[in-house]
Amino acid sequence: MAFNGGSNEDEILINDDNDLPSILIHRNPAFNFLPLTNLLKNHFRLLDPHQSPDLPLHSFYSRHAHSVRALVIFGLCPVTEDTLRHLPSLKLVVGSSAGIDHVDLSACRLRGIAVTDAGKSFAEDVADFAVALLLDVLRQVSAADRYVRSGLWHSLGEYPLGSKIGGKKVGIVGLGRIGLEVAQRLSAFGCRVSYTSRKQKPSMLFPYFSNVCELATESDILIVCCSLTTETHHIVSKDVMKALGKKGVIINVGRGGLVDEQELVHFLTQGELGGAGLDVFENEPDVPKELYGLDNVVLSPHNAVTTQASIESLSLLVLENLKAFFSDKPLLSPVS
Repeated sequence: MAFNGGSNEDEILINDDNDLPSILIHRNPAFNFLPLTNLLKNHFRLLDPHQSPDLPLHSFYSRHAHSVRALVIFGLCPVTEDTLRHLPSLKLVVGSSAGIDHVDLSACRLRGIAVTDAGKSFAEDVADFAVALLLDVLRQVSAADRYVRSGLWHSLGEYPLGSKIGGKKVGIVGLGRIGLEVAQRLSAFGCRVSYTSRKQKPSMLFPYFSNVCELATESDILIVCCSLTTETHHIVSKDVMKALGKKGVIINVGRGGLVDEQELVHFLTQGELGGAGLDVFENEPDVPKELYGLDNVVLSPHNAVTTQASIESLSLLVLENLKAFFSDKPLLSPVS
């Protein structure tokens, strides 16, 4: 995911007003988030170690160690125990993504460091994208587009039949902010929605299954949108794929590590699954080449969250979380 067109360091303007609270920007060197930077620089003194390329990262942290109380993550740059060790005054880590598997939450808790995530900023757009992937797989929109562009309609005639979405049994893995938005959209399509999650949600009328295999057995489609943790790594396993069956479809808008990618490739190439829509992969940006030629597979470059509206919403949320922190007010999207 990238929110600008390049990595030119000169594009970022850092406010050097020493009267403003200091914010540490934590990012990979090639990843800039200009909309957020340009918003934050009006309110804070931004410290970006990649603006001082001749100074080693740890040396930069040491120089500002006692003045930095808040860190903002751009993208999925890891925040490890080692990162925290170099920032003894740190009290807040502000995430800019829905998932926070790149943050060492245990180390943060031990240090009394609060963590925030993207809250609801991405939920609607990711849910829209999940439904779009599902529609594409079932109705073969991308494959039919390629069929027309290659001239095959003229030479081979009508394109093979697709599958309707209404009436399908959809199992949602993770009924959080995104999962609930997906459920509401697919209910409107006439799908029969059920779910699994860390715990049952009594306020939800959708059927609940305590494990993914049971959910897959009762589903035509699995939509994966839970957080990636040690417990959920490869939660969609070989056994889950077997339970879903030869006509089953997997949509993943969560994290690549939620699905056993090697097994998924095997099931798809051997015709043991009906299709897949994948926005995320285990080793991004590497995508298994075996999937390239499969018309029942739709691939996307971790793009579900990237709309103008979601970026604006996220930027405002990050700003408000920081303002709340420096005003001793409750954070807007704390991670429990």
